[in-house]
Amino acid sequence: MPDAVIADFDQEIPREQFNVRSARGASALTALGAGVDVPVAVIMRNDVTQLEIMRAAALAGTVIVALNWHGAADEVNAICEDSNAQFVIIHRDLIAGLEPALKGRTVIGVTPGAALRTAYEISGSAATTGANYPEWQSLVEAQQPLQDREMMRPLMRYTSGSTGAPKGVRRVGAGPRKDFELVLSRVGAEMMQLKPGARYFTAAPIYHSAPSTLTSAALLSDGVSTFVVAKFDPESFLATIQAQRITHIYLVPTMMSRLLKLPEEVKARYDLSSIEYCVSTGSPWPHDLKVAMIDWWGPVFWESYGATEIGFMTMVSSEEALAKPGTAGRMQMGGTVLILDPEGNKLPVGEVGEIHARMDAFGGFDYSNDPESRLAAEKHGHFSVGDLGWLDEDGFLFITDRKKDMIISGGANIFPAEIEAVLMQAPFIRDVAVFGAPYPEFGEQIVAAVEPAEGWLPDVAELMAFLDGKLARFKQPCIVDFHDALPREDSGKIFKPRLREPYWAQAGRKI
Repeated sequence: MPDAVIADFDQEIPREQFNVRSARGASALTALGAGVDVPVAVIMRNDVTQLEIMRAAALAGTVIVALNWHGAADEVNAICEDSNAQFVIIHRDLIAGLEPALKGRTVIGVTPGAALRTAYEISGSAATTGANYPEWQSLVEAQQPLQDREMMRPLMRYTSGSTGAPKGVRRVGAGPRKDFELVLSRVGAEMMQLKPGARYFTAAPIYHSAPSTLTSAALLSDGVSTFVVAKFDPESFLATIQAQRITHIYLVPTMMSRLLKLPEEVKARYDLSSIEYCVSTGSPWPHDLKVAMIDWWGPVFWESYGATEIGFMTMVSSEEALAKPGTAGRMQMGGTVLILDPEGNKLPVGEVGEIHARMDAFGGFDYSNDPESRLAAEKHGHFSVGDLGWLDEDGFLFITDRKKDMIISGGANIFPAEIEAVLMQAPFIRDVAVFGAPYPEFGEQIVAAVEPAEGWLPDVAELMAFLDGKLARFKQPCIVDFHDALPREDSGKIFKPRLREPYWAQAGRKI
């Protein structure tokens, strides 16, 4: 069995050395006053140093506030103010654009490595911005490893803000005083099936809830190697799986779609036989896409449905997904789920309603800046994150769509996820987002924002011909917009509000 390592393809270090450096980092945080229960904002891309800081914070009892590095200065400042994060750890090339948000705070710089500089075309001068701010590596090297570790606090996470200002999600009840490592250890063993010798890999941004939780679980699992990369590239991803004999992977559906659209000769070039387990969460996984990945990689896939507020809720294996197309699986780790109508009444098997769930394993939560919305979303001791769905007779959950994304046209409920899944089958479409736009006669009309595949000359008639026989007429787009690139996060998640906003700006209403 090879020795476990932590790697980002800029550097690869033995797990034992990583643990020592993390313990030194915990001492550094404590010495700075950023130890027990102190919120520290981290604004970084994926690399080994980011993983080291996560682990150091866990040992020191620090509360990490993970921020999307794409955020503007005003957004970053608002989150730092809301979370009371007076310490900021940041890649140096990001400092110049966020300088207004850093004033009055203790800033620690991290020099981006060669892989990051190449991936994001960072110049040498940008990589060394902020010479007046101390360097993380220097602070770590000046310390001895922390001897008496604190209990791990959960990260403080912020929702995407797609329905308003981002909400800060804080664990309560079971955390922060409970050692969160107990939760992550259970995730690693039960959900991820990690064991000594496993080699975990992701290209998903670790500032997001799911990849940060899963990566933390891998870092905690004895004998497990952890590999991260700063930016997803389909062929490079396959090459890494082959070269490193990767066994466990986190992917999102957008990444899978890009992998599947590689030429057949490229896909056949790589040996993927080492893969034992691949999990996806965070966005809907169309059934046809899932079937195609299972046909290619085998029945190694698991899908989890979860939310920042509640944690991972369901799991479904490849075999279950094929037997029950479209299911998100059954509740895990003692969780329970209710399907409720608008008045809060429990709906029977097979009826669509708002999904309310409870996951005591992850602890309760509260919103830092909007406690009323937390109370408003709770019914029967279960919490809603705004999704619609139904349960079958075996307890398998099916997600219909986001409540806020549902289109109501002529009194009919139309679910964009269904339309998107059909459009993604078209070989000439790279990605698509479907949403509603105002329409006086019927209330809303369907808009499809399409990112064409390389080499296709956009043609609305060809697109509509593809839909014939696959979707009822009332579900077909009234408007098709073509985009060179859809607005998206690093994970591939599309910013639908940006696409929707121009249509609703002059409507005088939001729904």
